[in-house]
Amino acid sequence: MGTMTSTAVSVPMPTVPRRRRSPEEVHSAAPVTGPRKVLLAAPRGYCAGVDRAVIAVEKALEHYGPPVYVRKQIVHNLHVVSTLEEKGAIFVEENDEVPEGALVVFSAHGVSPAVVQSAADRGLRTIDATCPLVTKVHREAVRFAKDDFDILLIGHEGHEEVEGTSGEAPEHIQIVNGPEDVDKVTVRDPDRVIWLSQTTLSVDETMLTVNLLKARFPTLQDPPSDDICYATSNRQAAIKKISPSADLVIVVGSANSSNSVRLVEVALEYGAKASHRVDFANQVDEAWFEGVSTVGVTSGASVPENLVQDVLNLLAQYGYGDVEEVVTAEEDIIFSLPKEIRAALKAMGDSSRGLGGRGQRPAS
Repeated sequence: MGTMTSTAVSVPMPTVPRRRRSPEEVHSAAPVTGPRKVLLAAPRGYCAGVDRAVIAVEKALEHYGPPVYVRKQIVHNLHVVSTLEEKGAIFVEENDEVPEGALVVFSAHGVSPAVVQSAADRGLRTIDATCPLVTKVHREAVRFAKDDFDILLIGHEGHEEVEGTSGEAPEHIQIVNGPEDVDKVTVRDPDRVIWLSQTTLSVDETMLTVNLLKARFPTLQDPPSDDICYATSNRQAAIKKISPSADLVIVVGSANSSNSVRLVEVALEYGAKASHRVDFANQVDEAWFEGVSTVGVTSGASVPENLVQDVLNLLAQYGYGDVEEVVTAEEDIIFSLPKEIRAALKAMGDSSRGLGGRGQRPAS
């Protein structure tokens, strides 16, 4: 992977609305030739695992009433978290912040057995909203630790998902942050080594890391199936398709959303002249439009579609009203809600299930 000369810019939420230049002012400062247009990536936004987790908190609030405690952010999106807080969810960092006997939801990123045990020790009622694809990686870690493999977990140290997975078998797992960590890896038996990965990584960078690891450990085994989730792969594939034609790519997503940050990086690597991440439309800087004919737009897997529509509406105000949706995959995956929520819904006579991407609507 080459060195990137461009960087993502995160503009802080303004405390007061800044004056926006009129479309005429922007166009005057940003001469372009040809029509202005938007290339809108699809798939984008909510994945099935995020949908499942958010619905789990919503249904818990409906059935049990507030407050419902949630360990960590249920998903990494500021808007989703603040919306759930308004409904009565209370987000905490650790179980010891939850009153004994209260209800706590574990986030989509998963938790270690130690977290589960600490909840039991405090007599907490729990709902596990871990994404099933993260749970799959946990099970792989347990299985290969039982078989006495050294497990090389490719992921970002300190990320909740990585903490949860590594907690399944800490004595067997080494975290490999990326290519720069490969030379630091030590194993007991080079013939009994397997790699696993965080589900939200850059596909390209992960495979670069894997190839470097295999150069050191030629018998390194691959996971039984891809660990990087379908939603992460699909959103990266879509932005790869758009980026060569884009003067500017805007990624809607939060700073702590690994897959959103990766989308900015992928856009730059695949030809976008500039790429920026925003949480909300009012963080878009009009200066970005200068010299821009084509804007690419996408969103991370924890982003509701209304935030994307807000960005599209803003772009339309500045002459980018021609929106072409670029579809690279169709997603129809649906995950069942956590068993505790299914039981509660049955008692309520509500047959709702996870909607597998309800956050994405057609642009038209």
